[in-house]
Amino acid sequence: MGSSNGAIGAKAYFPGPKSENESWVRAEFQAIIDDWFDWRKRYREDDPSALTPAERIAPDFLKEREVLAQELETLKTLMRRETPTYSPRYAGHMVAELTLPALFGHFTALLHNPNNTSKEVSRVGTVIEAEAIAMLARMLGYDPENARGHFTSGGTIANFEGVWRARYRLDHWLALALWIAEYTGERLDVFAAAHMGWDRFKALMDRFEPGQEELRNASTVAGNPADVFRRISKASGEDYLGPVVLVPGNKHFSWRKAANVSGLGEEAFWSVGLDEDGRLDLADLERQVERAARDHRPILAVVSVAGTTETGEIDPLDRVADLLDHWQAERGWRIWHHVDAAYGGFLCSIPGGPHEDVLDEKTISALRAVARADSVTLDPHKLGFVPYACGAFLVRGADRYAVSVFDAPYLERPHLADDLWSATLEGSRSAAGATAVWLTGKTIRFEPDRFGAILAGTVESRLVFQTAIASGVADARFLEPADTNILCFSLGRKGEALSHSNRRTQALYEAIREAGEFFVTTTTLKSPQYASKSPGTWRAMAGRPIPTAWCWYAASS
Repeated sequence: MGSSNGAIGAKAYFPGPKSENESWVRAEFQAIIDDWFDWRKRYREDDPSALTPAERIAPDFLKEREVLAQELETLKTLMRRETPTYSPRYAGHMVAELTLPALFGHFTALLHNPNNTSKEVSRVGTVIEAEAIAMLARMLGYDPENARGHFTSGGTIANFEGVWRARYRLDHWLALALWIAEYTGERLDVFAAAHMGWDRFKALMDRFEPGQEELRNASTVAGNPADVFRRISKASGEDYLGPVVLVPGNKHFSWRKAANVSGLGEEAFWSVGLDEDGRLDLADLERQVERAARDHRPILAVVSVAGTTETGEIDPLDRVADLLDHWQAERGWRIWHHVDAAYGGFLCSIPGGPHEDVLDEKTISALRAVARADSVTLDPHKLGFVPYACGAFLVRGADRYAVSVFDAPYLERPHLADDLWSATLEGSRSAAGATAVWLTGKTIRFEPDRFGAILAGTVESRLVFQTAIASGVADARFLEPADTNILCFSLGRKGEALSHSNRRTQALYEAIREAGEFFVTTTTLKSPQYASKSPGTWRAMAGRPIPTAWCWYAASS
């Protein structure tokens, strides 16, 4: 694994596009099944059997087995028509080849079927989950001893988890400030109160000693939101319209869902403009924060993206973190920073290693700044090469993991309970994703010269692919700079009308799809999403369909 472009060691961890590792993989799957059957047979061996030898050869029993066998054969035939995402010919959406550790780990947990909702039904699965989260935390730059998190069904739920925890914090701070304002008659400074910090919160709690029920009634979460909004308006002397979430224009569609599910409303999700390269515009972020302060709209969270869905762009996370640190130092504002790294988070395994030169300095600085975020979304089922459905949510410290759990008083700040069901949005959660990540971390290891080398190889593959296209298609226009392993291109001639370029690009996509030799996808970049104060590449590309090639080292190994 000493080379990022296809070392023999890395190839041992993938099935191979032509099933090159078939015999070994068959043996390991058989060993897993053998162990599972042996486990079932040996548990309480004196217990009576539920199925007798005579029943196993009864006509009705054999008939049911035959029906199952026939329908299973139908299913296998149908699945042979599925998209071959394991092949180097697949260069489409964010679907990757699977590693063998991920497959073996997932399959093993699938057979044992632990439910990580509780240690009672998942004595091993919950421990493995905690260890896998620590592995991911270390990869991101978090202190694994302090970081907390859990696995989800995907990035959408992980993003929801970030909103939930950010709201818990803001709601506690504002509820206490509202009660004190009403108790003392002093004017409520909504924005300052909502960002006061836990140290200030504790000092005020010790000084005023409000009752549990009084604070519940002042909470928009535990109390009546309409009534609390009215009280905040009266105490502050300003109409209170609720908190906002600042999300960049390159956001994933899950943030619109979060606006709907959280009850904040889409109006509360303010879009931060993008710069000419399609990344979060820092100047516009400053404008939006100042606007929120003027309008007395607390900022529930600032969201930045590490690996956009359409193009793989990575926002300037380091400079966002610098701004938030500045506001905390200068104005006392503690604003939650959530990084949606569903796609690009695993690229954090590259910096600091022998292959980091495949990334530019800005990208490396941004990836290193993930460790400064309050919370992070990851999707192991993307660049973690893990089976669906597997997302992950992590926070930097235990105090950031606290939520409004349903089995504890309002004021308690639970960090990591024995049973996570009350501290996660999902109740029942399979341990399969956690075991897939755990075995990957134990074998390949999420280190720069190991997992980082594999991902660096995918970036190199993108460069090779781009060179090949450029040499064969004179009209190819590439979206640059490219931050990750995603290559976006369209057709365009100098002086050509955008509508004509769009038609030719779409025709190329349809021709590739019709031929069936390769799999690609298209993305339409709409101008409102990519509007910037300064004209540039994105405005020129706005509205142009771009066949997007996703290059995977694993598929070509």
